Amino acid sequence: MSQQPSHSQPTSPDEENHAEMYIRVKRNKTTYFLQCLPSEKVLQIKEKLQILIDHPVNDQQLILMGNGEVLDDSKSLADQKVENDAAVALTLRKDDNEFEDINVVRPYDYDRDGNGGSNW
Repeated sequence: MSQQPSHSQPTSPDEENHAEMYIRVKRNKTTYFLQCLPSEKVLQIKEKLQILIDHPVNDQQLILMGNGEVLDDSKSLADQKVENDAAVALTLRKDDNEFEDINVVRPYDYDRDGNGGSNW
């Protein structure tokens, strides 16, 4: 009796670039869950965000949390080692043309009333 090969996991780098994935884009108390492909360019991710947040792509900066690397618009997610379920910080351009600092609130920074504390 022969077994059929399982196709649930990508088996080649080419298949991995076409497997859907999700990234978590975080800013302040908000997290956006974006469905994407490893082969998508960061610019394409920013275009998706533009629809959600109403800020032009040129006013967005995406930073891979963990290593603090600013993601390059012209490179793919895979090229920059962004993996499934990666957390990415979103910063926006301020009036002085500089990008704001990363501000990501972790759940344990606030209690259920938003008052600070760790009563989750």
